[in-house]
Order: sequence, then C-alpha cells, then structure tokens
Amino acid sequence: MVFSSNPLSLSVPDPTFDTWLRDSGYLEILDHHSSSSAAPATTSSTTTTTTTVTGLFISFFSNVLTLLSLFTLNPFSKLTTDDFSGPTPSWTRSFFADYGSYSFPSGFDQARLRANENVKRYARNYVSLFIIFFACTLYQMPLALIGLISSLALWDTFKFCSDKWGWDRYPVIRQVMVRTAQCVAAVILVCLNVQMTLFCALGVSYTVMIMHAAFRKLTPAKATYSR
Repeated sequence: MVFSSNPLSLSVPDPTFDTWLRDSGYLEILDHHSSSSAAPATTSSTTTTTTTVTGLFISFFSNVLTLLSLFTLNPFSKLTTDDFSGPTPSWTRSFFADYGSYSFPSGFDQARLRANENVKRYARNYVSLFIIFFACTLYQMPLALIGLISSLALWDTFKFCSDKWGWDRYPVIRQVMVRTAQCVAAVILVCLNVQMTLFCALGVSYTVMIMHAAFRKLTPAKATYSR
C-alpha cells in the first residue's frame, strides 16, 4: 500500500497538518512534504509537442521568479542573539554537506521556509564567510586597507589623548574633538573607498547566504551540530 504525502489526510487537512509540523519543529518533514506535493504539478500527461514546450516554458519562468523572489525575503527577521552564541555547525557535514543535500526550491513558500530556518541554523557560518570576503576584498584593494587601519589608528590616538589629558572633565571640548575625529575618519574612509569594499563584501556574502539557505535542504536540527 502506498501512502499519500499526508498520512492523516482522511481526518486532518493538509494546511492543519503543515501547521502542526511547523509548530512541532519537524521542519525537515515539512520541507520534504512541500517538495513532494509540488512534484506532480511539473509532470504532464499530454503527448503533443506544443504542450510539452509550453510546460517547459512555464516551468522555466516559474524557476526564474522563484530565484528573484529570494531577494525579497528578510532572512534576518527571526534572528536572535542566541543564534550567534551557540556552537558553530560543522562546515563539512552540516554547512556544505554533500550534493544530495541541495535541491531547487519548488516554490516561494519552500524557499522562504528554507531561508528563514537555515539562516538561523548557520548564522555563525555566514558571519565567518562575510569576514573572509571582507578580508579578501581588502587584500584586493590595499588603499582601502590603509584607510581602515588609519581610521582605527585615529580613534586609538583620540582615546589615548582623552585619557592622558582628562577630556572627560571638559564635556564641550570632548564633544568638539569627537566630532572632529568623526569628520576626519569619514573623509579617510570615503577618499580611500573603504565604503566600496564594505559594499562589495556585503553584496557577495548576502548573495551566497540567500542562495545557500534557499537551496540547502532542511535536516533535523540535532544533525546540524554533528561532530
């Protein structure tokens, strides 16, 4: 006997069953359920070439719209500080895993489910990737690296002078010096294209994050932190 994707379909409707899976934490089953329920829609029983081409054409544009919709998501909406304080998932077994751990999302709903959950699971991995991309960008743009080091040196000098001469006792003078240091640091950052370096690193890391999160299949949460 072959069971349907919802084994309780005779008594529990699919929306209620999906809600129960979500609330109970069985997101990997919900992910598989969404993929299985969408699979029959892509098969066609027609025998004419025209219908087949039309189906491929519609499927292609549906996949394109799904990819474009990924960049309308806000995967950071459900992030909390606890997501960054826990252990980092294994890079080989959990984050990258094998080829079978990836699949094209069947629709926007599945892509949103995967993105929201995977960003929470692999938040520390994505932060590490951003740092790597930012370091690589600075390596490719040495002037930006000099600008970043100069700004940090400027603030260290300001802190040293403030502690040495006791600017805390003169709030007005301290405020003027803070504003002056901010203006000088901003000029250095803009002139040496540090903001462009940061923008490139953010753009690349965000694209990698959203694509990985949407294509990465959901697995049981306990497997994420496997040794």
